[in-house]
Amino acid sequence: MGLLKNMRTLAIGDIHGGFRALTQVLERAKVTTDDTLIFLGDYVDGWSETAELVEFLIELNTKQECIFIRGNHDVWCHEWLLEDRISDIWYMQGGKETMESYERVDCIKEEHLSFYTNLQNYYVDEKNRLFIHAGFSSMHGPEREVYQTNYSWDRTLWEMALVMDKRIQKHSYLYPNRLKLFHEIYIGHTPTLRYEKDIPMNGINVWNVDTGAAFTGKLSILDIDTKEFWQSDPLPDLYPDEKGRNKMRVIRRK
Repeated sequence: MGLLKNMRTLAIGDIHGGFRALTQVLERAKVTTDDTLIFLGDYVDGWSETAELVEFLIELNTKQECIFIRGNHDVWCHEWLLEDRISDIWYMQGGKETMESYERVDCIKEEHLSFYTNLQNYYVDEKNRLFIHAGFSSMHGPEREVYQTNYSWDRTLWEMALVMDKRIQKHSYLYPNRLKLFHEIYIGHTPTLRYEKDIPMNGINVWNVDTGAAFTGKLSILDIDTKEFWQSDPLPDLYPDEKGRNKMRVIRRK
């Protein structure tokens, strides 16, 4: 009888154009084609290699099971590629670097448009674990969400989980309905650096895997079964001549 393969499900935090960090942490986690990779969104905006990163993800998806969640920055980038729409806030928050990467890299625009179009708002696995970029506000779950922008913008789910009294039992009427719906919830969007942490954080049954790769933090991969995690070097060390999203940009464009 052959050896059983080590099949893992790995959640990956916000990358923000840090292609070097992704390749480094995939190697450190010893990722193989037997692993399922769930990316929690925000592939773009910050460091200089967004187009290269998306090109790599498109190819990676042909080799193993990948699930790509939609982040708020991905929405902005998609709008620009699709409609040439450039919002001032997007440009200042990393859009400038994303635009420059697409001007530099020779890629097939239709393939990239398809990548952004097919991003998922959320994913629920067979063990009732939810993967979503930010959160949701409906007490009935994300499928009943009225404002679908909450999928990529909501922070109240994480904030609630983080401050909740852990003595409250799940069967109690005081236990928030949103947290009762799923066995576990995995998010990005809110950098753990805000809480002076550079590793994945846990609040009740919510796991935050955004460890600040857009800023001075690291990119993280979390094994959702064992909770073991791997990290890249801090992104400023990998991109020493860049600022990422550490400084608001002055708008200078035609």
